[in-house]
Amino acid sequence: MTEANNQTTQQKWQTRFFTIWFGQAFSVLGSHLVGFAFVWYLTEETGSATILTIGTLVQVLPMVFISPIAGALVDRWNRKMVMAVFDSITALFTLFVAILFAMDNAQIWHIFLAMFVRSTCGQFQWAAMTASTSLMVPKKHLSRIAGANQTLQGAMNIIGPALGAFLIETLPIQATLYIDVITAFLAVGPLLLFKIPQPMRNGTSASANKDGKSTLWQDLGEGWRYVVGWPSLIGILFLSMLINFLINPAFSLLPLVVTDHFNKGAYEYGLMNSTFGVGIIVGGLVLSSWGGFKNKLLTSLIALSLSGIALTFVGFAPANMYLLALTGVTLFGFLNPLINGPFFAAIQAKVEPEIQGRVFSLITAGASLAQPLGLAIAGPVADATNNQLWFMVGGILTSLAGISSIIFFPSLLEFGRGIDEDEILPPEGEEQEVST
Repeated sequence: MTEANNQTTQQKWQTRFFTIWFGQAFSVLGSHLVGFAFVWYLTEETGSATILTIGTLVQVLPMVFISPIAGALVDRWNRKMVMAVFDSITALFTLFVAILFAMDNAQIWHIFLAMFVRSTCGQFQWAAMTASTSLMVPKKHLSRIAGANQTLQGAMNIIGPALGAFLIETLPIQATLYIDVITAFLAVGPLLLFKIPQPMRNGTSASANKDGKSTLWQDLGEGWRYVVGWPSLIGILFLSMLINFLINPAFSLLPLVVTDHFNKGAYEYGLMNSTFGVGIIVGGLVLSSWGGFKNKLLTSLIALSLSGIALTFVGFAPANMYLLALTGVTLFGFLNPLINGPFFAAIQAKVEPEIQGRVFSLITAGASLAQPLGLAIAGPVADATNNQLWFMVGGILTSLAGISSIIFFPSLLEFGRGIDEDEILPPEGEEQEVST
């Protein structure tokens, strides 16, 4: 391929991918606004750690039970349509809840239901976008794109809480929900401009029937056998379960740490979310430009070990040292892209596109199984003791998990090697024949 053809091919994939990517950024902004609004509403209305953990739990349940089905369906359906349809469903349901608030009929269970529906739709949208990325982006750029994704999340963590706090203090909550409706439809528009490559289902699947077709449940079984048959993927799954058990419950209690322990308000909670976002932006930019160590998972595991230390800053900060906790949250944000980005890039590079939807969703579901247990324990424990305890214990155990993985699980490091090879992407809109 000539140099001119190389440049043309690169411009085509960048134009298509980043147009869709920027559209999705609007949806992410709206989601952050709604998430902040719902969490602060529950905090002010109830002041209960148990209520906050229930709110987190109803968002986790779709990750456990819906995500595997979503992944299997994404591997069967048109991925562009999946993203467009489920973004639209999210917008319409959010509009319904906004109307309830406008009529002064909204109740706590409406908030929980909204969280559940939004999370359910998010499983389909996330699986479709993640599985499509490897067909739109050359392998050698996947780590950098993962860094760009993390940078986007960081930017939204700055803009979302700051804008959310401003809106909550100055406008009724339904105003924030209306904005989310608009941003969701702004995300759908760019999807209509391009075709997204589809992996060709060629009938060679081990789960296929005699006529070359397979059922949804056969596809699920095939995805599960694929994951359990690869020790490195099992290692990633169990490590993710442990981290989700330790970290997610801690951050669900963060609003109460701010209000009860540090005696601060919405501004300080928003600031903590924003500095977390600053950390993610810096970490994402570092990953985008650097790409990580040659062994991608070594990058993740070192960052994971350091992130546990950052969590302990929040756990052990005295009541008069809010800035120490702020530093810990910011540092954790910086390390977050260096943990997640290389994990995603390695899976996108090494797992065949035809089965990526199922693999990503099964890992998400398995990892999420640990969250309900952690949340069920964290809420009552925090109510009985203090809201910082989970940050203390979780931080120490997270660091130990990262260090132990480097020393005792060489299969994880093996999975992170050799994903920088270049490749030729399928032409825009064409299917790519792959096999599993």
